[in-house]
Amino acid sequence: MRRWWMLALGVNAHASVTLGLYGLPLVMPEILRHFGVSLPVGGLIGNAPAIGILSALVAWGALADRHGERLVLGLGVGLAAVTLAGAAFATSTWAVIALLAAAGAGGSAAMVGGGRIVLRWFRPPERGVAMGVRQVSYTLGMAVAAFVLPPVAAAHGLTGVLLLCSGLALLAAVLAGLFLAEPPHATPESRPAAAGSPYRQPALWRVHATSALHAVPQIVVTTYGVDCLVTSYGWDGVAAGRLFGVAAIAGAAVRIAAGRWSDRTGLRMRPLLLITLWNLVVLALLVAGSFTGAAFGVAMLALASVMTVAGNGLAYLAAGELAGPGWAGRVLGTHNTVQNTVALAATPLLGLLIEGSGSWAGFAAGLGCALISLPVIPLRAERS
Repeated sequence: MRRWWMLALGVNAHASVTLGLYGLPLVMPEILRHFGVSLPVGGLIGNAPAIGILSALVAWGALADRHGERLVLGLGVGLAAVTLAGAAFATSTWAVIALLAAAGAGGSAAMVGGGRIVLRWFRPPERGVAMGVRQVSYTLGMAVAAFVLPPVAAAHGLTGVLLLCSGLALLAAVLAGLFLAEPPHATPESRPAAAGSPYRQPALWRVHATSALHAVPQIVVTTYGVDCLVTSYGWDGVAAGRLFGVAAIAGAAVRIAAGRWSDRTGLRMRPLLLITLWNLVVLALLVAGSFTGAAFGVAMLALASVMTVAGNGLAYLAAGELAGPGWAGRVLGTHNTVQNTVALAATPLLGLLIEGSGSWAGFAAGLGCALISLPVIPLRAERS
């Protein structure tokens, strides 16, 4: 049972810091009002933590490989709490972007540390479910953000939103620093091995590339989905946030189910391929619905927010297992760096595309990237 307690601490740290790192697009109307900026600039502000995330993930991974998860999570998430509080009182747009980027750099420690907990504390037949639970930390954080942040923004503005995110991150950092521990005994699965670089394997590069392509439909749905509901369908911002909150809860269940499916088959990539095929159907219907303004577009948007993140845990776990225990932190850091680099580059470009042509065009770009990913998924390199 202790391994599940360790996983719970990692989940709590990641979920808590997720509100400040990924939840800000849910209050996009308030960001636009607060700063008086265009949608592409608002998208940059909402996703500014990604700037810091992509710059720090590999460094946190290397530190975790040397010193363990306790130091990394306590220090990194604590830094995120401090910088989120600073952003709450900054008045300049660029100062807020810089502070949010610093929050992303610190909070990214939770992404690497949580993944290493699964690889070091759990045996392979349990890892799919454990990684699904670990990945729920993101959806759990986004669910809380969807239900809580829009009402807080309506009542207390962006300052209240950032202070709430800071307080939750600080509590999570204290809990991780006090209670996280090392595995009780070294096993072949938890003991770092002296081995050459895992990047000699083409499969690892292809796993990274797959996740990079899948990041585009994820970012367009999560960043501009609320704005689509408000501007295209006339929804209230709070109601739109709640819809995404319900979708995030459903996404948590789907991630765990995908992990269980993966454990039963002993495969990671084949389930990911089938999930991607389902995503193509959902995204195609979303493009059609948003282009025509049909009511089913709302249902497809909610379903896309569930399905586009369903395979994240499988790719993340595959990358960690290909890395081996001695390289897990660095490889998982690189994996998330690739995803966040794509997200950072895609966010303003998608915003410009949506402003020029409509929401359907952004969703179509996500559909195209999901389609391109099909031949990239490394099926042949995998054995059950």
